[in-house]
Amino acid sequence: MKIIFAGTPEFAATALAALLKTEHEIVAVYTQPDRKAGRGQKLTASAVKQLALTNNIPVYQPLHFKSSTEEGLAAQAELKALNADVMVVAAYGLILPQVVLDTPKYGCLNIHGSLLPRWRGAAPIQRAIATGDAETGVTIMKMAAGLDTGDMMFKTICPIEASDTSASLHDKLAEQGATAIAAVLETEQSLQHYLDTREVQDEALTVYAHKLSKAEAQIDWSIDAVQIDRNIRAFNPWPVAFIQLDEQNNLRVWHSERSEASAPQAQAGEILAIDKKGVHVACANGSVIILSSLQWPGAKPLNPVQILQTQKLTIGQIL
Repeated sequence: MKIIFAGTPEFAATALAALLKTEHEIVAVYTQPDRKAGRGQKLTASAVKQLALTNNIPVYQPLHFKSSTEEGLAAQAELKALNADVMVVAAYGLILPQVVLDTPKYGCLNIHGSLLPRWRGAAPIQRAIATGDAETGVTIMKMAAGLDTGDMMFKTICPIEASDTSASLHDKLAEQGATAIAAVLETEQSLQHYLDTREVQDEALTVYAHKLSKAEAQIDWSIDAVQIDRNIRAFNPWPVAFIQLDEQNNLRVWHSERSEASAPQAQAGEILAIDKKGVHVACANGSVIILSSLQWPGAKPLNPVQILQTQKLTIGQIL
């Protein structure tokens, strides 16, 4: 089959790499325009673009596909001229109007990092961890005009471990997504089978995974250790949980673990101990969390032994 692939970050690049190993022809790759990145703020190609160029695949980077502008109409015509059988979309970052969804012979398929209809939207991996879900997965769906509303064709299951961060879960789901889309597109007959047996999403079960904000990553000691630990894992690697030291400076918290201890008399946010496990802090309901990787402004993340050596925190201090 002739496939158009549309995606931008590493999650999408993993799926593209899997499709490149098949007999299908990737006729074009669509990805977001190059963005400034890193300390030097140099224009940087997306992970998907870099992989496409390495494999000599034509790359298209339209700003949008809106029918209301000449640029959008030109992008639509360009895509139509590729005469693709199917378009695979994974974390692309552009809204595709119905005319684009209808252009390929079999339409557009999306690789979504959740068990739809739970966690439609921008941050499904992070919200699943923060909410304490026991499992998540990947859904391959036939795209519709709404936000992640398309009919479901194929699902995989991924348990969420107590140690999972958004970074580790992202990598697991990227691999599952790559395997899933390759299975659906194994042959034209398999694609037709999954299209014929697709399932409509139950709107009553819909939960939205709203976009993350930096502000919500500030640790609130008035909630219990279980929820704080979930938040720290959910916000790793972005925006990273933090403790506000003063108006200008934040102490970033990369890793934590829940303590078996309790401190019913302690004030929320009070440092109870600093040892080789980390910084033990009192939370709501007498619960205790151990912060095991901290990063001061302008420095690298420190492990518990290094935190001890810095002597920047003291027992009894209120964070």
